[in-house]
Amino acid sequence: MRAFVAIGSNIGDRLQNIAKAVKYLGLEPGITIKKVSSLLETDPVGGPPQGKFINGVIKIETALSARELLKRLQKIESSLGRARTVKDGPRTLDLDILLYGKSIINEPDLTIPHPRMLEREFVMKPLLEIEPNIKNKWSSQKKSRKPVRRLIQRARNTNA
Repeated sequence: MRAFVAIGSNIGDRLQNIAKAVKYLGLEPGITIKKVSSLLETDPVGGPPQGKFINGVIKIETALSARELLKRLQKIESSLGRARTVKDGPRTLDLDILLYGKSIINEPDLTIPHPRMLEREFVMKPLLEIEPNIKNKWSSQKKSRKPVRRLIQRARNTNA
């Protein structure tokens, strides 16, 4: 199954945290890394005052279920010191499943596609870098089923 994972860090050696996470992800049985985007330094969105993030996106192929992939990502986060003490607070590592094939999953602790990915340029820019022809096929609203690039352009125009 093709999947896309967002990666971010804003505590400690952010680049090292991301490099280690990519390495650990590649060592996980049932996961093959296909592409890693360029990294962006961005301001945090929401939460308490905190330092800037470094963000990117990883394209993987996996034999794991979405639930098992989530468990593996959380294991990697924990191994690199992630503590979930403050919602949207600073973190050594953040790994989020953005897309898992064409699956739509709505469970209390797992929502795919990621519910806020289309609102976040720090997710969409690296996603488009590694998958330039991706389309918003999963939306239930016909009018929003347009190429993701147009959604990004619209977001840029409204935030100017």
